[in-house]
Amino acid sequence: MSFNGRGKRGKWLALALNTPFRLSLLAISISTVIHPALAAESSSEQDMVVYGEDRLAADEQQDYAVKTTRAGTKMLLAPRDVPQSVSVVTQQRMKDQDLQNIDEVLTNATGVSSQQIDSERSNYFSRGFEITNFSYDDIPTAMGDAWNFGDATSDTAIYDRIEVVRGAAGLMTGAGDPGASVNMVRKRADSKEFSGNVSASYGSWNKQRYVADLAAPLNSDGSLRGRVIAGYQDQDSWLDRYGKRKKFLYGVMDADLTASTTLSLGWDYQQTNTANPTWGGLPALYSNGSRTHYDRHVNTSADWTGYTIESRKVFASLTHSWDNGWSFRLNGTHGEQTFNDTLLYVMGNPDASTGEGASGWGSQDRGKRTLDSFDSYASGPFALLGRQHQLMAGASYSRQHNATFSKDGPMDSVGIFNNHWDGSVAEPVWSDWYQNADDIVRQKSAYTAARLSLADPLSLILGARYTQYSTNGSSGEMRKYNTTPYGGVVYDITESLSGYASYTSIFAPQTKRSKDGAWLSPVTGKNYETGLKADWMDGRLTTNVAVFRIEQENAAEAIGGEFVNGSSEQAYRATKGAVSKGAEFEVNGAVTDNLQLTLSATRYVARDTDGRFNSYAPQTQLKLFSRYRLPVMPELTVGGGVNWQNRVYKDVTGPDGETQRLYQGSYPLVDLFAQYQLTKQLAVQANISNLFDREYYSYLDDSAVYGEPRNVSVSMRYTF
Repeated sequence: MSFNGRGKRGKWLALALNTPFRLSLLAISISTVIHPALAAESSSEQDMVVYGEDRLAADEQQDYAVKTTRAGTKMLLAPRDVPQSVSVVTQQRMKDQDLQNIDEVLTNATGVSSQQIDSERSNYFSRGFEITNFSYDDIPTAMGDAWNFGDATSDTAIYDRIEVVRGAAGLMTGAGDPGASVNMVRKRADSKEFSGNVSASYGSWNKQRYVADLAAPLNSDGSLRGRVIAGYQDQDSWLDRYGKRKKFLYGVMDADLTASTTLSLGWDYQQTNTANPTWGGLPALYSNGSRTHYDRHVNTSADWTGYTIESRKVFASLTHSWDNGWSFRLNGTHGEQTFNDTLLYVMGNPDASTGEGASGWGSQDRGKRTLDSFDSYASGPFALLGRQHQLMAGASYSRQHNATFSKDGPMDSVGIFNNHWDGSVAEPVWSDWYQNADDIVRQKSAYTAARLSLADPLSLILGARYTQYSTNGSSGEMRKYNTTPYGGVVYDITESLSGYASYTSIFAPQTKRSKDGAWLSPVTGKNYETGLKADWMDGRLTTNVAVFRIEQENAAEAIGGEFVNGSSEQAYRATKGAVSKGAEFEVNGAVTDNLQLTLSATRYVARDTDGRFNSYAPQTQLKLFSRYRLPVMPELTVGGGVNWQNRVYKDVTGPDGETQRLYQGSYPLVDLFAQYQLTKQLAVQANISNLFDREYYSYLDDSAVYGEPRNVSVSMRYTF
């Protein structure tokens, strides 16, 4: 339960960042165009709105927006009451766009860009900074590009929604990223009657996918409930010889111990096996310094390469609610992820005519990551000076153990590397196993925040998090202690429009290393944000305009072609004086009962003392995706969208030792989908991605990785 006061129409004073008033006018005018009737709303009295976490009505289950969220503060609030930019990718949006894993969700999320380093790994950026902090049901974990433990390929079938808080979220994540944090909310066993769905799909490159999601009561009164989600996927690729199989199983039980207390226990398993995976991409330059241009089907892997990932997680949560509106939640999880790979990295600059001159580096790697995390917090209302306020307080602990081992296999030549490369190269002579890393990362935190109702239209959120962070092991020891403050103010201009501003400092110890193996110094800095938020149609449609400024020291930036101690782990440098400033806009949810859309625009400029910061992350993005149910034929739903980004570049060292700047021009990617409801239970859906088969690089450095060509899938879903 949560309380929110709505006040009289008032004037919003510019706060924090001296927000340009023309931006405020833009937000109001856009909102007026979307819902002109609602733009004139006003209220002469303060109303107390009570938010609950009950199940959604049928129409709201198909929405792209959510009415309430705990993202950013852990207090249950309407999105417009959170003084930061928050985007939620709902289950319906994932179904419509056929977003099957976390990588695809983040690639299409507002304000987030992705770089596909190779066939198995991706990096994500927001506001110019890399995203490495991810949470499962509010329990933080760290994800980096050094080793692939399968986080980005986690299947979306088990998630109810994906929440992205842009800007620093140190109050919730402790050692947090300056760009964004991502929280994946698992599905629960919330049905007191037998229900579920089964689906099957087939698409380009022989991609087959089968998923079953079943929920049922386990006793007569439904106080004990269960849910099982199982899936299998088998696919080839536009890359020659590539194949991947994935299987996953998810089970959860919810038990109402009392009318106010619920216990949830669950298990999550996923395994992927990949044949002929790539490590890195195609050579970016020929020996004469000119740009390469290979066919997109060329695969740099050898016939003896492979990649296996296995993930197991057990988790539990206990929730208790009191009649006075207070609630308590305890979360815990234990996770084990392992990987085992044999890879080939194609290096050097082949001759443009003969294809000769490329060398290789073979690597056999295995590793295990173990994570134990616990988080508990209480939240609820309290009265002070005749007004209702909210308070939240909690504590968390996590211990993560990473251990990796490798064998090296240098290769003087991989033969003739051109469009006819078929991977038939002899396996190298392998070195003995050696340990890359054996490190333990611990984080202990205590945090609190209060939402104070200062006046009918004005609320203030103040909070802080104290963190003890330590690492020890093969990479040395590091201990850091930090208090991260958080402040935000929200002013209700009308019943539907609010202005907000927020400030937080940044503290993020890093697990990224320099080329000699030393930990980079912690990221420190400040994060400012101000903007306008609105909601319409009883919260089913939200809009947000934000202006931000992020000041950072020691932010990590990858060094092209450099690896830690000669291993396959990417080396980084600590940047100085990195500053990102820009603006974002988002409209998300139900424009009408028949039309859902997500429309967003992002523009920022990020620089450090050496020039543009993370230059391959696009600084301008436009994203649109929508679904429209035809009123004259309600069985038919059509939709689609486009993602556009501006030109990016990367400076690399050419064959002659001189620096060259490689560009990827701006490009749009268009997707379409259509769904037809054959019966009340049975639906068929078709999706097309990259409709115009745009050829582009999703990553460009001394190696180049092509993005996915046009592909099509058809699926059937039976719901009961």
